[in-house]
Order: sequence, then C-alpha cells, then structure tokens
Amino acid sequence: MAAKEKKGKRGCGCLIVIVLLLAALAVGGGWAWQRYLGFADAPLRGLAPDQSLLVERGDSLPTVVRKLRASGVEVGEELEWRLLAKQLGAAGRLQVGEYSLAPGTSPRALLVAMRDGKVVSHRFVIVDGWNVRDLRTALARADKLKQQAAQLDDAALMKALGKGGQHPEGRFLPETYFYTGGDSDLDVLKRAAAAMDKALAASWSGRDKDSVLKTPYELLTMASIVEKETGVPAERAQIAGLFERRLKLGMRLETDPTVIYGIGSAYDGNIRKRDLQTDTPYNTYTRAGLPPTPIAMPGLAALKAAANPAPGDALFFVAAGDGSGRSLFAATYAQHQANVRLYLQRYRQNQGRGQPEEGKAVLEEAAETSPASAAPAARPAPGASR
Repeated sequence: MAAKEKKGKRGCGCLIVIVLLLAALAVGGGWAWQRYLGFADAPLRGLAPDQSLLVERGDSLPTVVRKLRASGVEVGEELEWRLLAKQLGAAGRLQVGEYSLAPGTSPRALLVAMRDGKVVSHRFVIVDGWNVRDLRTALARADKLKQQAAQLDDAALMKALGKGGQHPEGRFLPETYFYTGGDSDLDVLKRAAAAMDKALAASWSGRDKDSVLKTPYELLTMASIVEKETGVPAERAQIAGLFERRLKLGMRLETDPTVIYGIGSAYDGNIRKRDLQTDTPYNTYTRAGLPPTPIAMPGLAALKAAANPAPGDALFFVAAGDGSGRSLFAATYAQHQANVRLYLQRYRQNQGRGQPEEGKAVLEEAAETSPASAAPAARPAPGASR
C-alpha cells in the first residue's frame, strides 16, 4: 500500500514538472513570438535622414543585413531577418536596386519592397539642343549614378556603347530617363542612344520623298541645326524648309550655330565677323553643304521638321529682335537687308533696356553694307540665321 502511494506521488510530481515545463515553454514561446512581431513591424532605428539601401547583384540576405548594420540599423538578429524573409517569400528573391530607408520603414516593409523590386527611381533629363559636352557635364553631376564614362574619350565612349566608329554628337535622344542606384552613366546613355536610333529611323521612314537629304545621318545633322536655330517651336518646319531650299540651290547654309560649334569651348557668348570668316569644318559661311556631324541633340519635334520641311520661298532669316524669339523671313536678299535694318533698329532701342546682344556679326556686317550695294538674291546673306 505504501509503495503504491509513493509511486502515485512520484507520478504526480512528474506531471507537475511537465506542466511547469510546458507553461514555461508557452511563456517563453509567447515572449519570443511577441519579440519577433515587435521586430518585424517596428520602425528601423539608427538611420540618418535621406538614407537608402543598395542591393547589388549577388547580394545575399546576410550581406544585406550587414549593409543595414553599417548604415546604423541595430534592429533584429540575423535569425529574425531570415525567419521574416522566409515568411514573406523574400528569401532568395531580393531584387537588385536602391531602396528607401525613409523614417518609419519596418523590416517587414523593407523585405516586401526588396521582394517586389519597389526601387527608388532617379530622373535624368537630356535637354533638347544640348551638345555632347553639356551631356557629359550633366551626367557627372547626376545623383546616385555610377561614373564610368568620365574617363573615356569620345571614341572609347562610343565603343563602350557598342557604337564604335560613330561620332557621339546628336546620338542621344532628349528625353527623361529613370534610373536607380547602382546604374551607371553608360546604362543611361545606352538607353538614350537606342531611343535616338528608333526616333531617327521613324523620322527617316516618314520623310518627304523629295528631300535633298540622302541618309538618316544627314537628317540627324539637319535636325540638330534646326534645333539650335529655333526660337519659336512653330518655326521649326519653316526653318527646315529654308535650309532645304538653300541646299537644293547650292547656297551655303550660313547658320551661326554651326560656327559656334566649330569654335568649341573658346566661344565666349558673342559671335563676331572674324568668327564667320575663320574656316573650320563646321563653318557653313565658308563651306558648302551640311557640317560633318550634328551640332547638338535634336528632339523629336526637330527630327519631324527636318523630315517634313514646310514649303515656301524664303531663303533668308534673321532674329526679329523684339524679344519674342521669332524670326523675320525673306525670299530675296533685298528683303532680308530690310529685315536686318529693322532688327538693328530694335537692337539699338533695346540696348539701354538690358536686352542681351543678339547677332553681333549681323550688326558688324550691316554697318559696312549700304542698302544700295545689296547683292543679288542668289548671294547668301551674312547673318542669314539668328
């Protein structure tokens, strides 16, 4: 009887121990679960303002956690990050890119963003009329963009873009391009070059079949001149038509932007008579036909204008000089000279109002040419362009 009582007491004691152990495990498990939930949804602490996380190709979750630690984040053990990633289906599925670490971001929100590729986008704009020097300068200043092109000369740059042997001028379509941290300037340029190839092909296929332009590259070059000569968008096709007629008649284009391009970085903001007389491959006052390359990045509207120039009889134009950006067009040299005199009159009137100088070469030439000595209409006019 006593033995049975002892055995019963031992059984009760074991049961109590088991119950206590299970209770402890339940309490501990509950505590661990609450800690885990607190980790998953608590805002990341230790971040400085405007921080982001860059996930690069080949980065594992432990690598990402180490990057977070380096950024100042102290939340969560690696095991907790692993469990949460597995629960969310993010394990092994972290997408490359830059991710925001904005205030209030939790581990759960960050892992979901990395799983779904919700990257931070930056914007880079190529402006209509930029030349390749302008483009390179802007790329060098772009935020979070890897710099790979800065040390490459033009030939090496085009080779890196898969366009070896091509001149870079005019080859990149003015447009807005989005990129994420980890992308390089070459990535942006490849997309811009592909966009220009597509736009140029479309413009060429839809061109006026009577055009004097013989190749898509000539169309690109013409469009770049139209882009630089356009003060008012509505005049693009009209200016393209004027240059088209000049080429057909064998007249020199005599357009100042080509001269300025030939001067290069030495250009000081003013174009003078001596600049028009100094021969360079881009001086369309001294050389016939189109310049050897484009002189800028033409936008879609300029490409369209060059492909479909407006009909008309104008062969000359000069800035209106009234601050509107408009041009005064003329079919004859005599009419053009009258427009030049009107421009000069407005120019002198506006000098005292702080209006920027325009067409100083036109002013110098007109000061030496009397109306009575005006050349025949077939003679190209100095200052035909703005």
